[in-house]
Amino acid sequence: MTIEEQIEMTLDKIRPFIQRDGGDVKFDSFIDGVVYVEFSGACEGCMMIGDTLSSGIAAILQEEVPGILDVKLASEKPTK
Repeated sequence: MTIEEQIEMTLDKIRPFIQRDGGDVKFDSFIDGVVYVEFSGACEGCMMIGDTLSSGIAAILQEEVPGILDVKLASEKPTK
């Protein structure tokens, strides 16, 4: 199983909790140990998105998928 598949599987476990509050999270890419995600729905513009990202999604992904160093918003992805 690829690391991207492991990330998707883990996000599938997290997603129902985010959807319960009217939002959603989608895997964008995995670059140099960093997972990039996009939020939609109620998550867009939410003041708690930083906490959800660092204390929630990042913590779970780092625990379940070896090799993940950080999780960031897709908008923070470095440009080539």
